[in-house]
Amino acid sequence: MNSSTQWLSIIGRFIVVILIQILFMDHILLFGFVNPLIYCYFILLYPLSGSRVWLIISSFILGLSIDMFNDTGGAHAAASVFLAWIRPTLLNFSFGVSYQYNTTKIPNAPMGQQILFVSAAVLLHHLMLFSLEAGSWSYWSLVLKSTLVTSFLSAVLLLSAFQFFSRKTT
Repeated sequence: MNSSTQWLSIIGRFIVVILIQILFMDHILLFGFVNPLIYCYFILLYPLSGSRVWLIISSFILGLSIDMFNDTGGAHAAASVFLAWIRPTLLNFSFGVSYQYNTTKIPNAPMGQQILFVSAAVLLHHLMLFSLEAGSWSYWSLVLKSTLVTSFLSAVLLLSAFQFFSRKTT
């Protein structure tokens, strides 16, 4: 894949993820508080060889776009930047040497590694997001409950998307 095709793919994924989150996922409310957040898909699948600076900038714009439609005052932007910043550590933790040598494709990786990566990333993103939205540690039980339940639903949807859109070569 040449550079211009890769950038078009990245921009297309960016726009599609925002539209799906805003038009569909933001209108789902399970149990009165669970709203699946799938816009992390863009951050998780950003090319491993891509610029980390561009990942952080685009993650900020992604989160800010979600914030503008949800009126959340920057919580999504901060959580997205945090996820983009910690992503290399999570990749190294989940994929080890294959990440270090840039030989892994996340959607084609073994399911156990995918689950570990997506679960850790989503859990940390959601913990940051709900902590910022709560604004006080006096709501720690609500933050914990929202983080765990929403993370589970979001991770299941993201892993399903990985399986649905992956290109298996075997």
